[in-house]
This record gives sequence, C-alpha cells and structure tokens, in this order.
Amino acid sequence: MIPLLQLALLTVFPALTIVAALRDATSYTIPNWISGGLILGFLAATLALGLSPAALGLHVAVGAAALVAGMAMFALGWIGGGDAKLFATAGLWLGWPAAAQFILITAVAGGGLAVALLGLRSVWLRPHLQGGPAWFGRLATPGENVPYGVAIAVGALAAFPLSDLAKAFPGLG
Repeated sequence: MIPLLQLALLTVFPALTIVAALRDATSYTIPNWISGGLILGFLAATLALGLSPAALGLHVAVGAAALVAGMAMFALGWIGGGDAKLFATAGLWLGWPAAAQFILITAVAGGGLAVALLGLRSVWLRPHLQGGPAWFGRLATPGENVPYGVAIAVGALAAFPLSDLAKAFPGLG
C-alpha cells in the first residue's frame, strides 16, 4: 500500500504542472491553488519517500533560488506572476541536478513557443483561425502575451525523472 501512496504523491507534480500549462494557454493565468497544491504535494511526497534532510535542504535551496529568479523575471516584465510561482515550485520539486536540465529545456521550449506564436500571429495564418475557440483566438492575437507557463511545464516534465523524488520511488530511479 505504501508504494501506491508514494506513486500517487509523485503524480501530483506532473498532474498540476499540466493543469498549470493548460490554464496558462487558455486564460493567461495560473491560479494560486496550483502553486499551493504543488508545495503541499512536495511536502507530502518528501515525507512518504523518506527524502534525507540534506536532499530536502537542497530542494528548498533550488526552489528559493528559482523563486528569486522568477521574481526578477516578473519584475522585468518577462513573465507573469503565475509563471514565476510555477517556476519556483518546479525548482522545489526538481532539486539539483535536475534543475540544470529544467532551465535548459524551459529556455528551448520558450523559444519554440515564441516562434510558434509568431507564426500563429502572422498575417498569413491569422485569417484562417476565425471561428475557433476564444482562447485560441487570443493566442493568435498579435501583441498578446506569451503563456510561458507552457514552456515551464515542458522543461519541468522533461527534467522530473532526474529528480531525487522520482529516483527515490522503486522502479523509477
């Protein structure tokens, strides 16, 4: 029964990260309950998986560094507040050295997302998107923001198998 509980707690991260990406893509917002759920899920997962105090400290340090970086990016207007919180909670879950891959993949995914949105917002494609869902029309609107939570989610999900938490589960690490 314990491995089933551990696995259930490990699914909190990918599930809420995917929800965050979908919410950001469709509404340009990432609700606070997602970040709160990720923090609570992390605490429960660390207890259930028996993460060492040293590893827990490293996860918290990476999360704190990601929060400072996210706040700086928010202050510069590069990302939204929800994106900054998602970035920080992903750092908390991933720890080190998974954070390095997370940052790299998030940057590449962000570039790909920007290029895709430029294409979607082009004068050639935009006229063909009439009649679709309102959220998709907003994504295709020139000058609209970039839902960077999507790129953060791609980086986080790609790096998750490298995290101490995923490796602590029998059969995943």
